[in-house]
Amino acid sequence: MQEPVVFNCRNADDVTKAVKEYNISFVQFWFVDVLGTLKSFQVTPSELEEAFEEGMGFDGSSIEGFARIHESDMVAFPDPTTFQLVSWRPMERPVARMFCDIKNPDGTPYEGDSRYVLKRILNKAAEDGYSFYVGPELEFFLFESSREPKTLDFGGYFDAPPLDLANDIRRDIIHGLNSMGIVVEYSHHEVAPSQHEIDLRYQEALKMADTAVTYRVIAKEVARRHGCYASFMPKPLFGENGSGMHVHQSLFRNGRNVFYDASAPDSLSKECKHYIAGLLRHANEITAVCNQWVNSYKRLVPGYEAPVYVAWARRNRTSLVRVPMYKPGKETATRIELRSPDPACNPYLAFACMLAAGLKGMEEKYVLPDAVEADIFEMNQEERRKHGIPSLPGSLFEAVEALEESNVVKEALGDHIFRNFIANKKIEWDNYRTQVTEYEIKKYLPIL
Repeated sequence: MQEPVVFNCRNADDVTKAVKEYNISFVQFWFVDVLGTLKSFQVTPSELEEAFEEGMGFDGSSIEGFARIHESDMVAFPDPTTFQLVSWRPMERPVARMFCDIKNPDGTPYEGDSRYVLKRILNKAAEDGYSFYVGPELEFFLFESSREPKTLDFGGYFDAPPLDLANDIRRDIIHGLNSMGIVVEYSHHEVAPSQHEIDLRYQEALKMADTAVTYRVIAKEVARRHGCYASFMPKPLFGENGSGMHVHQSLFRNGRNVFYDASAPDSLSKECKHYIAGLLRHANEITAVCNQWVNSYKRLVPGYEAPVYVAWARRNRTSLVRVPMYKPGKETATRIELRSPDPACNPYLAFACMLAAGLKGMEEKYVLPDAVEADIFEMNQEERRKHGIPSLPGSLFEAVEALEESNVVKEALGDHIFRNFIANKKIEWDNYRTQVTEYEIKKYLPIL
């Protein structure tokens, strides 16, 4: 890994200067499709000036969830503040990247651009003086290859070498993240064999969405260099915990944490409680976006530490929303944690939906139900009913049904992405439910 060279470019001139100074050979332009899959094309330094002024045109009809064939012309405008050298390329011929904002040929924002969706809801929050900060915990697996989920070790939670055989790989991933200006708080082996977590320092939501996309790329590139494969698939191993993306979140106004109230017994402000109530009330509606794959619902089952039940607590890790108590009474540490999302989601859309649900709770002053500190996994159905604890959708089909009825999510995503996302997920569900699995063959063929 190269020594860290972190840029803080503010405009096109800063980028042009950096490209010349470091003799950068290519600049990758990054953006994601509606599902969060990274798309990229490269430009030479000689094209940068025109790209900043006029953008770079491309065919949007070939991008999932973008334009139809008769309205396919799209223009990518690079964001100079996202300029960094890619850490997995040799410094002898350095390559940089910038995230792009996608626009129509007339210069208006393209409503199918996930980054624009998040920007729009952040701007709405900013009108009321709020800044939205998030700190996701992305878990992933390391396998021998992408062909089958063959683990590299049998380590468990916080295990050290020799049980943890990927310490060097995690360290190289962290070096790669640091080289691109991404601050890592800590890393460790997770509960399942060959499962890992690298926690990122919280930051403003748009920058964090860019960071989450970058994190996934770096993890895969570093793993490839080590001869293995990094997977963010939510549930690749039967009988083991899946990979989640717990999202810590808070709102700030004028440099003060809106979720903190020193006079409250639990230090949680009324705004914070309304925000949590918004996440709970709209939890089923945002699930399809935060858990967007058929496989996501193999993780969201009781017994594997993934939250299934819609409740909140201060310490209870079986609840959907948790208020971490690592540093009670400290303003900057006051935050809430949504535990249902997984790391294979589109982070721009997921963060947008979380914020939209929370803001709705604040706007409408939703009443927060009582915290549930008992182990919800140990409750039977009748006990959960008495506590008023509903369940998250049990399948992608159920989640899409809830999404279709959501005015909150439709407003957050905009009509274009809302329609295209639902259409894509319905196709995925139909493709999945027509499959005949190995489980069915083994169980039913001998007896039916």
